Amino acid sequence: MGPDFTPDDRLGALLELVNDYYEQVERDRVLIENALAVNSEELESLYEKLRERTDAERAVLRSLTTSVPDLLFVKSVDGVYRTCNHAFERMLGLREDQVLGRTVHDVLPGEMADEVTRIEQEVLSSRAPDLREQWIELSNGERRCLEMLRAPYFASDGTTLGLVGIGRDVTQKKQADDLIWKQANFDTLTGLPNRRMLRERLEHEIRQADRARCSVGVLLIDLDHSKEINDTLGHKVGDDLLVEAARRISACTRESDTVARLGGDEFIVVLTRLNDARHAENVASKIIARLAEPFQLQDTVGYVSASVGITTYPQDAQDVEDLLKSADQAMYVAKRQGRNRFSYFTQSLQTAAYERQRLVNDLREAIAQGAFHLHFQPIVDVATGHIHMAEALVRWDHAVRGAIQPEEFIPMAEETGLIVQLGDWVFHEAARWAERWAALIPGFQVSVNVSPVQFRAEAARSRASWIARARDSLMPPHSLVIEITEGLILHTDVDVMSVLASLRAAGIEVAIDDFGTGYSSLAYLHRFDVDLLKIDQAFVASLDKDGGETALCEAIIVMAHKLGVKVVAEGVETQRQADLLAGAGCDSMQGYLCSRPIPPEQLEAILRHGAHGR
Repeated sequence: MGPDFTPDDRLGALLELVNDYYEQVERDRVLIENALAVNSEELESLYEKLRERTDAERAVLRSLTTSVPDLLFVKSVDGVYRTCNHAFERMLGLREDQVLGRTVHDVLPGEMADEVTRIEQEVLSSRAPDLREQWIELSNGERRCLEMLRAPYFASDGTTLGLVGIGRDVTQKKQADDLIWKQANFDTLTGLPNRRMLRERLEHEIRQADRARCSVGVLLIDLDHSKEINDTLGHKVGDDLLVEAARRISACTRESDTVARLGGDEFIVVLTRLNDARHAENVASKIIARLAEPFQLQDTVGYVSASVGITTYPQDAQDVEDLLKSADQAMYVAKRQGRNRFSYFTQSLQTAAYERQRLVNDLREAIAQGAFHLHFQPIVDVATGHIHMAEALVRWDHAVRGAIQPEEFIPMAEETGLIVQLGDWVFHEAARWAERWAALIPGFQVSVNVSPVQFRAEAARSRASWIARARDSLMPPHSLVIEITEGLILHTDVDVMSVLASLRAAGIEVAIDDFGTGYSSLAYLHRFDVDLLKIDQAFVASLDKDGGETALCEAIIVMAHKLGVKVVAEGVETQRQADLLAGAGCDSMQGYLCSRPIPPEQLEAILRHGAHGR
């Protein structure tokens, strides 16, 4: 930012006064020389008049310079200070008698005094004003930024008599400007460049690469499992983790490279002058290895891993925006492949990303238009063979692509947050059918899968509507069951516990879906007062192989019953599986042996005709 100080009337008045003052001094010198030829009495009288006039003019000059709030000094042509004001003295930390009659070399350190002298000589030589910002270092080591206007003053015959300086101390303003610039361009937590500065650096490196005919590598790094550390150990520890991660990533790069923080737990590395693609791979491998090492976080040790996406300019993209998108797509491939690894961007990823974005837009439109419908998969009581329960399953018939499988669109809905709206519709639609079927078959239940996203704070209004629906409806209590994954319980917090408690208080039962696929703990079933446990179909499918899964299923069923929890076996497809589960005491079963998912009207017809056995 350039100087914003401009000459004003004070400087003009000062220059005029200085010129008048020194012109008068010159005239008085001539008078004194002439007076030497006369007698001493006349000389004494003349001297007294000159002294009075000089004192009066000096008083006017002193009054003006003292009243000026800016820094002000007057120098003779030989660089000696003739006049200065209090502001100038305070800035130097000197008294007037330590400045007047001295040169800049007496009041500033050597190199700084040489620089000031050079500038002032240029002003005197050019006979023109000079305005500039200048950092000076005082004799006490303090650095100050001055905005100085220096101008020569002249005698009536045009002779240069000296130099006038007026300015202001803008150190605080410069520091404030620097702070604002830093806050706008650098991450306050890690000190790394932020997204804005990253774009500037990346654009610069692209231009450099074009001139040097080389490549630029971009690595997008996402910390795996950092959210768990943040949730369990607190935000302060989470911040410490990010700071240490930033240090480790930076240690794996060259001085010419750029390491930036995009936000959250995502970092970017820009590799300059990349002539060998293997260098990007080597850097990514180093970063992954360093981040996999233990983190000492206050009184505990934490572990994370890293998923890294690699992309290059100009091979994969032609501008900053597309480079970042490409790196992001490659990073998500690394995550899907198991994390703690890197993945290169490919054109097939680009095609898949475009298709995914189109599908997300279609999903958003389908939710707004109510283009979904439900199917229900019957759940059979093992003891009676009757259908006493059904699981609601959402279906989407795309106008162009036809039926889209839930495993394709549900993850998209979760990533975009659309699952809150979609899940809310599923719950209320399932509740409508549950109310109808509870009137047909006493105790009939409908279960609804609930995503962990729907337990976040922003979905509180949606959950409140579920509770209101359950309490205000005509259906008996416990007609509705929500199915949650065991991962939600294992990594839960007080808010989730509170949500589950409020749902159960409204008469909604809780089931653990896909039990056995995560870090299973039957103790959690007791802690959360779970009503139903669903054995994952992977265990059921192995029952036909005469392995240890039979004993495992039996153990799960026995332990669950000890805790008062009923058990449903998922994915039952053969009679042998059904017989083994019945022998193990399983309460209910669900799978193609019983029925595929069917439209609600078809299930209702079965229930009405009483043919609800398998």
